[in-house]
Amino acid sequence: IITRDNVEESLKAKWQYVKDKEQLLKDLRCQIEETDQKLLVKRAERDYWLEYKNVGSKTQANKIKNLEKDIKEVKDDLRRATEYYTNALKTLKEKNDRLVETQVKKSKEQAPENAVKHIDKSSCRDIEENEWLKEEVKIYQKEISDLKASVYLLEEENIGLVMKLLDLRLQNLRV
Repeated sequence: IITRDNVEESLKAKWQYVKDKEQLLKDLRCQIEETDQKLLVKRAERDYWLEYKNVGSKTQANKIKNLEKDIKEVKDDLRRATEYYTNALKTLKEKNDRLVETQVKKSKEQAPENAVKHIDKSSCRDIEENEWLKEEVKIYQKEISDLKASVYLLEEENIGLVMKLLDLRLQNLRV
């Protein structure tokens, strides 16, 4: 025997069951929409990376090759500049050495002649010339040391500038 209360309870249970199922369907639809949104975002990200893979990576590879070429050119320029300044320094040293040697030879050749010719009359003058020649030798030696120092400073400055240029190029390469 089924009573009215039993029927009402059964109907209420079915209604509650239907409401629960509808709420579950509603929640599932919301989850599906959220998943669709996430899927769209992931697809856009995938498309971006595919585009980068197909186009952007080639552009970056070309930039890297160009920067590597620039680095090689800078290194070659540095090597050439170093060779140039080294050769210039050698040439300058040789020239100064020759000048000093010729001055010393001339003074050595002239000193005995002058001493023999003017022993009595110009002994004071010979001594003064000798002193003057010694001063000239000191001046030339000082000029040589000054030139060496200036060449050294120029080399250091050039090396510093090239190193800065390389650092800047490497920073640009990293960027």
